[in-house]
Amino acid sequence: MNGRADPEAFADLVRSSGADVVVAQELAPEQAHALASALPHGRFEPARDFTGMGIALRHPAEFDRVPLAYRDARIARLDPAHWPALTGGLEIVNVHMASPSFGWQAWARFSHRREQCRGLVEYLDETPGRTRAVLGDFNATPAWPLYRVVAERVEDLALSHARSRSAKPARTWARWVGGPPLLRIDHCFGSGLRVDDFRVVAIRGSDHSGLVVDLSVDERVASAR
Repeated sequence: MNGRADPEAFADLVRSSGADVVVAQELAPEQAHALASALPHGRFEPARDFTGMGIALRHPAEFDRVPLAYRDARIARLDPAHWPALTGGLEIVNVHMASPSFGWQAWARFSHRREQCRGLVEYLDETPGRTRAVLGDFNATPAWPLYRVVAERVEDLALSHARSRSAKPARTWARWVGGPPLLRIDHCFGSGLRVDDFRVVAIRGSDHSGLVVDLSVDERVASAR
């Protein structure tokens, strides 16, 4: 929440989850410092204007970005040389789409979202064979066009996990801090991956919940590529 999430509680959540990879949006310096204390590797670009982004890792990786309007997507490429549990490369794509708006900002936000979506889709279409997770704050529910365009290219892993249990995916965003989650606008998409577990957890001081996802590479898909 642009720096208002409790930094130490966030770091404690990361440690208790046993996460190997953490992606964050709206990352401020305090949260970046706390996240770096929980995991030894990563790249952090904190800011106080809603544009801060970060990827924290248990092992080293190569970093890149997808040029997008308003806010680029950040990439970490995990190699088996540093990640012994992997048999092939895994790409992590951290995304924060511009939020919709009304009033005098509406047209600018619409333009940002449209161009961000176009840039992300172009990247996915140019690199279709990669095993990857694409996750973050999409500011779009499954009913919105932005979500549907992305879901045509990479699998909604929360939805797949819920359907395997005859359940519905949990909502992730509340209108106010501490309020009940109203919408599912934070997503984890993937290709060549299998979901072993998927949980939504509260982040103290934030209007967004965190996604805790246990993933395995689907060797059947990976070997076919």
